[in-house]
Amino acid sequence: MLIMRDITARQREMLNFIQSFLKKQGYWPSIRDIQHHFEFKSTNAVMGHLRALEKKGMISRIPGQARTFRITDESQVETEPEFENVFSIPVYGSIAAGYPDRIEASGEIGRLQLDIETAGVRPDSNTFALKVRGDSMIDAGILDGDTVIIQQGIPRDGDIIAALIDGETTLKRFIQKPGAIPYLKAENPDYPELYPVSELVVQGLCKAVIRHL
Repeated sequence: MLIMRDITARQREMLNFIQSFLKKQGYWPSIRDIQHHFEFKSTNAVMGHLRALEKKGMISRIPGQARTFRITDESQVETEPEFENVFSIPVYGSIAAGYPDRIEASGEIGRLQLDIETAGVRPDSNTFALKVRGDSMIDAGILDGDTVIIQQGIPRDGDIIAALIDGETTLKRFIQKPGAIPYLKAENPDYPELYPVSELVVQGLCKAVIRHL
């Protein structure tokens, strides 16, 4: 590939912002993140700059992952670390971190791009993200508005899970003592422990928490 060096000052600023965002957050900024940072009037301006950077060889799309890029020419970026191991996962709406509710995910509503090294998660085809609603997990460091990364797996006692309890979804800590029925525990003293009446289905294990500051 022919790497062109004639990028504009604005495009270099965008590369620096993307790299800094990757270093701090562990994932590629969304189109909206870039739009708000540079105060563009529309997302079309963001896409225009990204397409220009792609044509000039500064960024490249990751095969098989929609709207997912990586920086390919680090010489144009002022920051030093390299973040090439980027993975895109779906965002499936929100999950209650309060009292369980019957609000279900309505399919994929977006994509989240993770830097595996910074996020500390190695995604697979069963990895997805959910937005947190509520404050029942605040003592575990999970706040209202955070995004949690969920992977399928078998929970152990003390794991934080996305669960379906008697037909309602929630994010809680899984408690399983020998010879006892498993239940869900909040990390906020204002919320009670939840014992299933008929069923408790583990939808996935919470592997990481992402917060927008």
